[in-house]
Amino acid sequence: EQQAAVGIKTLIHMDDPQHRDFRAIGANWFRPKAMRALKDRADELAVQFIDKMAAEGPECDFVQQVAVNYPLYMIMTLLGVPESDFASMLRWTQELFGSDDEELQRGTMEESMGALLEMFQYFTELTASRRANPTDDLASTIANATINGKPLDDIETVSYYAILAAAGHDTSSASISGGMAALLQHPDQLARLRSDMSLMPLAVEEMIRWTTPVKEFMRTAQRDYDLRGTRIKAGESVLLSYVSGNRDEDVFDEPFRFDIGRDPNKHISFGYGVHFCLGAALARLEVNSFFSALLPRLESAELAGEPAHMATTFVGGLKHLPIRYRLS
Repeated sequence: EQQAAVGIKTLIHMDDPQHRDFRAIGANWFRPKAMRALKDRADELAVQFIDKMAAEGPECDFVQQVAVNYPLYMIMTLLGVPESDFASMLRWTQELFGSDDEELQRGTMEESMGALLEMFQYFTELTASRRANPTDDLASTIANATINGKPLDDIETVSYYAILAAAGHDTSSASISGGMAALLQHPDQLARLRSDMSLMPLAVEEMIRWTTPVKEFMRTAQRDYDLRGTRIKAGESVLLSYVSGNRDEDVFDEPFRFDIGRDPNKHISFGYGVHFCLGAALARLEVNSFFSALLPRLESAELAGEPAHMATTFVGGLKHLPIRYRLS
């Protein structure tokens, strides 16, 4: 409803050929070559946040003090947004995307609309700035993109920025906080990973499966289809439950076991097909860089209270993760 109020339409809402044309605008920024260039920034930011944890310890709310900020800094670096605007970006993404949680909401529908309009104005001004003075960042690529020879209009550019800011932030923060919680709740797996850091790529996939930041999508059946005796008719709405899919006993051995060495791990946290997550490589990079920097310095860690999940039917994860730790 909030999106419809100003007509925002993102990649999630598009089918081909429109989806293909719009996806191509930002695709190069998420290819392996681009990720290699971003790795130094991801590693550097991870160390900054871990140094901050060390300085402010021995306790913190890992979600609010670390996990929500680290991926935000990464996606804003990619877009080219100045650090002075990061706080506003965090507020907009938390208030407008994927959360039905009373603690995280801005308030009334009118206030939420105010946040949406603030974001719209910000990104419209960003587009004008990048068209007047293009720079080497993703915001400039979007602002100066053309489809069939025509530049994107304001709604189209704002939609592109919005999906990158929200999807590139909320999902990765949920993976990092959910991964941290899983390691603390499964100390045998934490010890296993610390003793063999070569397992990190597999551990990252398991954290993302375990957390499943995107809970579901609604899609429309394009043709009649029989699924295990249930007839789905063309035109009917279908709920794709990624949380359920990532615990599918037909696909995963012991799906309710957190296993940092799980291989193969055919999770569907990034979706499937033409809508496969554009930023999957960036998400993997962020989670990998963070825990690769954290674990060698983590002398001890434990829960310092009950983890709390945000109320959401779409995107999200933990909203609080109180931990007690000692870092070298």
